[in-house]
Amino acid sequence: MKKKIQMNQVESKKVKRNTLNDGEIKIFGTDAGVYVIDSPIKTKILSLLLNKGLNGSDIVLMTGKSKSTISAHLKDLINAGIVDYKPDSVDGRRKIFFIKSRYLGELSKEMELEKDIDDYTYLYRQAVRSDDPFKFFKFILRTIRVSLMEEGVNIDPILHNAGIKIGETFYDELKSSQTDVLIKNITSFWQKHGLGRIELQKMEPTTIRIYDCFECEDLPKIGRPACVFDSGILEAVFSKHFNREISVEEIKCYTMDDEYCSFLIS
Repeated sequence: MKKKIQMNQVESKKVKRNTLNDGEIKIFGTDAGVYVIDSPIKTKILSLLLNKGLNGSDIVLMTGKSKSTISAHLKDLINAGIVDYKPDSVDGRRKIFFIKSRYLGELSKEMELEKDIDDYTYLYRQAVRSDDPFKFFKFILRTIRVSLMEEGVNIDPILHNAGIKIGETFYDELKSSQTDVLIKNITSFWQKHGLGRIELQKMEPTTIRIYDCFECEDLPKIGRPACVFDSGILEAVFSKHFNREISVEEIKCYTMDDEYCSFLIS
């Protein structure tokens, strides 16, 4: 039986939207199934390939490992369907390696949360007792996410890709030939569905704020942006609007102890 390498598959353009930290256990999805990668060298290689393709010599130089070691790990990654290669446009004798699989998430060896989950769910007791079903479902979804975070499971890539699918689905309802009208439509959509209150901060570069953010308002302070679902929606909507791939970066977040979430659209 063929042994599955510890990894998974990601489309190269979607991998770029997520951070691969060295030393973490990575989860990738390929056509052959899900792979968990716990090899430090393989993780390092994937981190280097995150934003662009590299040739074998560059990977050897940047990892400090021997050519034979890197070749063996690249072969494993290729056989697993996680990495692929193409001819170098400058030097056809060389290969450019790149990630072709879906990045699903990671497992951390250190807990991201300091508080116990019981302390966190205490904040939601009012919501659970409320007659508002929307508050109850928010409680359920946030508790699931925090429970995973407490166990060191990061599902940000999955949430981000889910946001992209939502954005693509609802784009026709929001679209306009004018960017300012599109933003007004997004604002109404967010408010209508209880996702928060959007304000346009400036047009160049386009920066929007979200107050009372559905995704993260009551999440613990983890010191990093957490609105990957929102980012995915915005990314899909603006990419369709401009008919090219648009990057959305969250620069402020409730989980970073900010008073609102802020997204830079470029």
